[in-house]
Amino acid sequence: MVIRRRGALGLMAAGMATGLARRAAAQPAWPSRPVSFIVPFAAGGASDVVARASGNQMSQAIGQPVVVENKPTANGQIAARQLARSAPDGYTVLVGSIGVFALNAVLYRDPGYDPLRDFAPVTLAVTTPNVLVTNPEKVPATDLPGVIAWMKANAGQVFHATSGIGSSPHLTMELFTQKTGTEATHVPSRGGAAAVTDQLAGRTQISFQGLGTIIEPVKDGRLRAILVTSAERNPLLPDVPTARECGLSDFEVSSWQAVMEPAGLPAPVLRRLHEEVVRALRHPEVAPRLEAAGYGVVGNTPEEYGAFQRAEIERWRRVASAARISLD
Repeated sequence: MVIRRRGALGLMAAGMATGLARRAAAQPAWPSRPVSFIVPFAAGGASDVVARASGNQMSQAIGQPVVVENKPTANGQIAARQLARSAPDGYTVLVGSIGVFALNAVLYRDPGYDPLRDFAPVTLAVTTPNVLVTNPEKVPATDLPGVIAWMKANAGQVFHATSGIGSSPHLTMELFTQKTGTEATHVPSRGGAAAVTDQLAGRTQISFQGLGTIIEPVKDGRLRAILVTSAERNPLLPDVPTARECGLSDFEVSSWQAVMEPAGLPAPVLRRLHEEVVRALRHPEVAPRLEAAGYGVVGNTPEEYGAFQRAEIERWRRVASAARISLD
């Protein structure tokens, strides 16, 4: 009886394996239909630029449309929740920012998704440094020691502009004040462009802004760049020193955009999707355009991006906790 039962179980297992193999073989190879790139912000922002530039090129390579859908609500939370509920099949991709994939988890008790548990990392797409800029009509200092001295001499009267509460520029300034023993009152705006407008008008005197946002006003002298937060000087602002060169250690900071899929994406699909996204980002017609706009193309492995994301969440959790910043 035992021998017969084992034989029957063996036949059953073999039959199940055959059925699974037939079903797998029947599944069309990815991609067999259009791919959706969800962008959790309005058109024209960094995530949108990256999604459209890489999506257009990727569409040509895979022979399927890559459709960009903008869903700018709730600091990216709605789009992120949509991704978390989507089928892990390679057809729904989220191209989002440090805010969506790291800062929301720090600033909200429950943003409605877990960026580590609910998503499968594809790649870190691009990074861009933040730049410490001053309004030269309001801040006479021309270097970091002078800026720190000015901030201390004007304690309680220093205002810094950002693209919003909990944004990368906001937390970068909080890290800066923690490291330098200074203070600045936060004046949030509706986006980076509005923050720069406030600073140019003199409503705020100082800020950290994404590189691409301040290139023109720095070049024409309306803003003064004090330092960049990247490890190396940026070719778009070659005369502006890094934080380390200015004597500010452990202050390498970047805003970044990444590509995510729902958790549970089959490994073969993840490999192919990663390959196509990275190829598109590094394409000779795409990479130079992104770099000219202030973005550094990365395109690392899913494992490398996953480790980077975890480190970013922990870093900014410490900063937000010390500054008592919460959006709940």
